[in-house]
Amino acid sequence: MPTTIPRRSVLGALGAGATAALAREAAGQAPGGPPGGVVRPPAFRGEHQPRPLPFDPTKLKGLSERLLRSHWENNYSGAVRALNAVEQRLDAMVKDRELPAYVYGDLKREELVRTGSVVLHEHYFANLGGDGKASGAALDLVKSAFGDYETWEAEFKRTASALAGGSGWVVLAFNLHTKEVHNYWAGDHAHNAVLGAPLLVLDMYEHAYHMDFGAAAARYVHAFMDNVNWDEVARRAEWAQKAIR
Repeated sequence: MPTTIPRRSVLGALGAGATAALAREAAGQAPGGPPGGVVRPPAFRGEHQPRPLPFDPTKLKGLSERLLRSHWENNYSGAVRALNAVEQRLDAMVKDRELPAYVYGDLKREELVRTGSVVLHEHYFANLGGDGKASGAALDLVKSAFGDYETWEAEFKRTASALAGGSGWVVLAFNLHTKEVHNYWAGDHAHNAVLGAPLLVLDMYEHAYHMDFGAAAARYVHAFMDNVNWDEVARRAEWAQKAIR
């Protein structure tokens, strides 16, 4: 009578191998992908590069250079490396017709999480480096959605407070489906409103502030608001509004 191997044991064994491979690849070691000369299709290429900081990290008010560089180098750049590793590992695994779907599904979840981390971090850094003073088209959009700037700011900060001490994001977004603007709560990199185009992104993971502020998340949020690049927010808003026409 054939021996039945529990599904959990199979998943553990295969998952351990995949996890170890991803760890090596995310650290910058050889991914073990196709041999030299073989080009992966775009979906599995894994060639994303970190975008440089779009501002001088020595000149932000209330946010230290040490904090900003650590966030960029360790968390954001680490997410880029991990996404590359996941995409390249998917290229190898998709050809294995005997691989259980639930093992492949674990890696697809990682693809979603790592993609969300890269995109949100790039939006986060890009909307910093300003003077924190909302004006023009961005201010008009916030007022039209919330009645006035003060109401929007209070709700944005309250949403951030709900994530303090844990992890997640606050995203002011233009929803391309409903054509409405909302402050969205995101518990992790994979929690995003469907068709929500990010206008302003605030990282509430502790790595984004603990080095400077410890557990005082409210002080971090205040410093973030003082450095918002509202010109970038306006640019994103203009893009979103054009996309629905």
